[in-house]
Amino acid sequence: MKAVYDTIIIGGGQAGLAVGYYLSQQGRDFVILEAHEQIGDSWRRRWDSLQLFTPAKFSSLPGMPFPDEALHYPTKDEMADYLETYAQRFNLPVKLGTSIKRLSREDDRFVVASGEQRLTARQVVVATGAYQSPRIPTFAKHLDPGIYQVHTKHYRNPSQLPKGETLVVGVGNSGGEIAMELAQTRRVWLSGKPSGQLPKPKYFLINVLWWFMHNATRVDTRFGRFFKAKLGHKGVPLEGLSEKDFAVAGIGRLTRTVGARNGKPVFEDGGSLDVSSIVWATGFRNDFSWIDLPVFNVEGEPVHERGVVANEPGLYFTGLYYLYSVSSGLIGGTKRDAGYIAKQIEARSPARKPVILQPVRPAANTGE
Repeated sequence: MKAVYDTIIIGGGQAGLAVGYYLSQQGRDFVILEAHEQIGDSWRRRWDSLQLFTPAKFSSLPGMPFPDEALHYPTKDEMADYLETYAQRFNLPVKLGTSIKRLSREDDRFVVASGEQRLTARQVVVATGAYQSPRIPTFAKHLDPGIYQVHTKHYRNPSQLPKGETLVVGVGNSGGEIAMELAQTRRVWLSGKPSGQLPKPKYFLINVLWWFMHNATRVDTRFGRFFKAKLGHKGVPLEGLSEKDFAVAGIGRLTRTVGARNGKPVFEDGGSLDVSSIVWATGFRNDFSWIDLPVFNVEGEPVHERGVVANEPGLYFTGLYYLYSVSSGLIGGTKRDAGYIAKQIEARSPARKPVILQPVRPAANTGE
């Protein structure tokens, strides 16, 4: 691997690959650095039964429709294979097994340190995504050590949990789906309150819902800013599941889990519960401790406008939760965000000569 580039993309998931597609069109000298040994591994390592929350029509990257029916909900392995095929199809320069230890700046260039390697670039795109470090409450360490605890990042299937009752903490899409899966073979308790509920929409409503998430919630609109503030870090509403579904499946509903007492989980209403295992569906937090640049607020979140960092020219973020709208956290939303970042890169540093990528023959899904 050479040491000097025009642009370095850190992260070879959907966000990084989408930016790479646009930079290839610009004829730009760039590289994509991916920590895993295989493209798509971040998806392959998630729980076995996971399906995307958006259908194939809205789960494509630029230039290559997802190869399935528009209303098919891809599995996590199908998405992993799609990403790997995508990188190969457009011959994107991905360097696998490259973990980044530090990002800093020296004079007019960024310095990316990876092991013994030291790479430099005029521009860097941080595309490590929104699912980095599991968020587990601090009181978890005070629970009885005999209780098996696992975060959704490391949950695979029911067989890895010991026999007995299970508590799932968190009523987002992940927590709801895992609770339903576990309820087929054991007694399950689900703790928390969803940030909202949406029915699994039919074809027409899917288009309406996507338009709302992609356009109405943009942060450059008054409603979008209000919606983002209202939503906070709760995540998108529960889709396709309801309290009725939980009741039919025999899942017990509990208030928020707020602490530990005598080694047992304690809930907001003061109750506690004996369980053999706990699945923490409590989300993730960003971990940018490796970025040695003054670009974060007091909460450790990058300060940016649509991914562009004003006080560090040439630095960009993409793939983050609500980068520009609710859809930014979904596969289909990365297309617009990546295109915008690529345009900012082009405006700051004109490319050599545009490259016309061979068009992909349309598949059954032709949605954008």
